Amino acid sequence: MNRIPRSSLADLGVLSALSLLAIAGYETSFGGLDFLAAALAGIAVGTLAAVLGTVLRLSVLVTVLLGIVLYFLVGTPFVMPGEAFLVVLPTLTSLAGLAVGAVHGWADIVTIAAPVEAPDYVAAVPYAAAAVVALVGGMLVLRWLPGRRTPLRAATVLLGPVLLFLSGILLGTDQAFLAAVRGVAFAAIALTWIAWRRGASVEAGGDGAARLRRRKLTGSAIVVAGAVTVGAVAGLAVAPVAPDRFVLRDQVVPPFDPLQFASPLAGYREYTKELAESPVFLVEGLQPGDTLRLAAMDSYSGRLWNVAGPEQAAADGGYSIVGSTLPPPELADLGGARSIEVEVAAYSDVWLPTVGYGSQLELLDRGSAERAGDVRYNPAAGTAVLTSGAAEGTRYRLDARVQVQPDDAELVDVPVARLAPPPVENLPDVVAAKAEEYAGDAPSPIEQLRNVERALKTNGFLSHGLASDAVASRAGHGADRLIELFTRSRMVGDEEQYAAAMALMARHLGYPSRVVMGYAPEVAEGGGTVEVLGADVTAWVEVPFEGVGWIAFHPTPDNVDVPQEQTPKPKSEPQPQVRQPPRAEHADDELLTTTEIDDTDDEDRDRPFQMPTWAWIVIGAVGVPAAILLLPMFVIAIAKRRRRAIRHRGAADRQVAGAWEELIDRYAELGFDPPERSSRLQTARALERQLDEQGLGDVRIAGRAPLSTLAATVDRDVFGGDEVASASVERRWTEADAAAAAVAAAAGRMRRLVARYRLRRRR
Repeated sequence: MNRIPRSSLADLGVLSALSLLAIAGYETSFGGLDFLAAALAGIAVGTLAAVLGTVLRLSVLVTVLLGIVLYFLVGTPFVMPGEAFLVVLPTLTSLAGLAVGAVHGWADIVTIAAPVEAPDYVAAVPYAAAAVVALVGGMLVLRWLPGRRTPLRAATVLLGPVLLFLSGILLGTDQAFLAAVRGVAFAAIALTWIAWRRGASVEAGGDGAARLRRRKLTGSAIVVAGAVTVGAVAGLAVAPVAPDRFVLRDQVVPPFDPLQFASPLAGYREYTKELAESPVFLVEGLQPGDTLRLAAMDSYSGRLWNVAGPEQAAADGGYSIVGSTLPPPELADLGGARSIEVEVAAYSDVWLPTVGYGSQLELLDRGSAERAGDVRYNPAAGTAVLTSGAAEGTRYRLDARVQVQPDDAELVDVPVARLAPPPVENLPDVVAAKAEEYAGDAPSPIEQLRNVERALKTNGFLSHGLASDAVASRAGHGADRLIELFTRSRMVGDEEQYAAAMALMARHLGYPSRVVMGYAPEVAEGGGTVEVLGADVTAWVEVPFEGVGWIAFHPTPDNVDVPQEQTPKPKSEPQPQVRQPPRAEHADDELLTTTEIDDTDDEDRDRPFQMPTWAWIVIGAVGVPAAILLLPMFVIAIAKRRRRAIRHRGAADRQVAGAWEELIDRYAELGFDPPERSSRLQTARALERQLDEQGLGDVRIAGRAPLSTLAATVDRDVFGGDEVASASVERRWTEADAAAAAVAAAAGRMRRLVARYRLRRRR
């Protein structure tokens, strides 16, 4: 067993102090110093492993393995205390988190918006980094440095803390944490230690050697102090401002791509037609006049308003991973606070309704809380996403503040904010012409925008295209639909068309704009739980003003009484009277002929038919089991045929959706478990995972196209806003039938037989 000299213990103390100063730079990522507990534990684990390896004369490999064991044994109460057993003991969940955090936590830190609070294992990053630096540095101090005590070797030992210092900068934010103080302290301790090491290398031998060591140490200390002073002054003078600070999170594009999901505005009519009387959300904490924000769309392709993808999201920063603390918006004048609790009912999508601009978001139900790492948030838009999807039963709490809406008089002299939204494609000429006509000669942006809003609101009429509406109103907000809006004798539409049109008009006038879709429920005084119905869906336009924030405009008219076009009734012209021929007084009775009836008696007529006994035996032995087996199959086959015929009716887009529903029912009847209340893409991916788990992955090849591809194609047809051709309808049914036949062939004869007795109807 080896003894460790005091000088080596001092070296370990210096190494630990430098590592602690270096890792303190992670404060900007974590938004506080709570992570220091994990960092200190990592330093202790690495140092302890190095000391035990030296004292017990273990090899380097065994010492490293000892450090790994201590890493997993000690880390749980410091990194994932909520998963610990009896406060300190590790569990399978915490051990997995320590492993995953050490490998993937680095990527999470640069993609999660600061402060980093989720996933739970992210605290393993400072813990693992400190443990590695302490273990490697400790082994160098105890095994390599004593062999030849030179300044070069001492400087080599400092590479670990230096790299740790740089990682705190690269993984941090634009705002440094005590950069000057930490830098000066780090340099002073490091240089003084190297100088002391240089003095300690002098051979001991009388008073002369001692005086020489003191002189060298004093001289080195003076040089170090001077260098630190000059460096500190120079650093403060030429330190880069925050925007010039290089950090990795500014170079990494968040992985969430909104274009993977259908535009929320494309499904607007589903709320007004199919979910009008259905509770979509249950919300507690709303105040009168509050609106829920679902999605803010700032990109227009000529067919759809959609949320800009990562390549186009420079104007608002896009969506990034967040913890329970949400980053504040850069452009907003925030007023009253709100604390709402939302429970999802008849809703299934990735967008989470919010109010105002959030500051705290916490998933409450167990199923969603386990997927906290799937939350993405856009502070500029004030909208949140749960990438794995929200469905019935999802619950969350949001703390937020709402945007102040100043009077128009206060905005007359305020310019529109200079932002660079994604470009608009295929802007119809009639929309541009109407924008200039409606804006008129108003001198200020707010007056021009209010003129456009007022013209749409007063000249148009509201219709959701329901049977009870006065006139028909086609869904969609593509270029063709907006041209129709302005070229018909009357402007007829709902929030989908009017908000889309005004946002394009604002863009033509040179103002950044976006379409916000959400809900405007009626909230009584005193709050309480509010049922948000599908009929409460709405959409509006927002334009940013410098120093104020995004101001809302509501161009949708309230008037539903569309004047009917009067068509003159044709005048009837009297015809000259014509004398009619007299009716015959006697009908011709010679049309009937007599028939002779044979009244002879048949001797066998009264004898009943008697079936032989053997026939009854055959019927009982064969017919009854056959009826038990075949009759239910026959009844279910008729029901399936009727179900298929019903889905083949209606509009073309509904027939395409029916093809997908028929395919999912076929899968369910074969024993698969498609998730309820989920998007088509989520359902397809779940079924593909089940195919792989059951060893049927080759079905995707046999079916010609993966289910996810077919789901995306159906979504495009259903939500695209364009008329679906009959050829496309037949193609979707053919593809669905081919996919169902492929999985049925691969599932085996027994499962196909059982499927004939199953009937599933999706709701």
